[in-house]
Amino acid sequence: MPGPLETAIEIAREAGALLATYFERHIPYELKGEFDLVTEADRASEKLVVERLRSRFPGHGVVAEEGGGHSSSSEFRWYVDPLDGTTNFAHSLPIFNVTLALEQAGEMVVGVVFDPIRQEMFTAERGSGAYLNNRRIRVSGVDRLDSSLLCTGFPSRKRHLSVNVHFYHQLAMATHGVRRTGSAAIDLAWVACGRLDGFWEFGLKPWDMAAGRLLVSEAGGQVSDMRGQPHHFDSPHLLADNGHLHAEILEIFGEVFAGHYRIPLPVISAD
Repeated sequence: MPGPLETAIEIAREAGALLATYFERHIPYELKGEFDLVTEADRASEKLVVERLRSRFPGHGVVAEEGGGHSSSSEFRWYVDPLDGTTNFAHSLPIFNVTLALEQAGEMVVGVVFDPIRQEMFTAERGSGAYLNNRRIRVSGVDRLDSSLLCTGFPSRKRHLSVNVHFYHQLAMATHGVRRTGSAAIDLAWVACGRLDGFWEFGLKPWDMAAGRLLVSEAGGQVSDMRGQPHHFDSPHLLADNGHLHAEILEIFGEVFAGHYRIPLPVISAD
């Protein structure tokens, strides 16, 4: 019988194929709250994933973004984002994924991020490394912040009030650039395989980062909160990078947290 990792891969492929079908149809979206988008594809993918997990692991708990999971007294708990990157998906931007992660007694042991458009399956198992389509991956070797490419994200609502704009400004000036893909799981997977050198974000949910956090760790990277403390699911922020840049990024973050950096106002000519 397939183990948890093999089962997660199988389920992710099936859910990813379903998402790809919906993506081709350009289905409409709805709002859950004032700004957060949800689509029929989110719900259909979650239903499929939860049903498959319940069938294969009936005693395991499941935490899913759209609320379709169930609690359990088991030491095993799955975290499911059936469509990470919903806003991209709803606007026909092909950067989205399905992600599953398994926690055992408080420790992440399996993580899967599947991008159905690029047919890229990122996988990790505790102590066994990280892989992309069955090939071992490692974080980048970039060891200078001024030679790095980073990534971040912003909240769906009230972006203009997000403190992350201060962190973004400082890192954008200190690096080759800062990207924003709109998918935290993809960002973390790309850090794990060396396409990006680091990623940070505020306010992520467990299903956003559970698999990606394990991918980065198993690929040789470093994960903490943005103050350098151990990261937990209830931490207010996350920093994941290749390890070489961690101390330098934390130093800049510390300055921003202390209020030493301000975003300069643009100079507007009288002409």
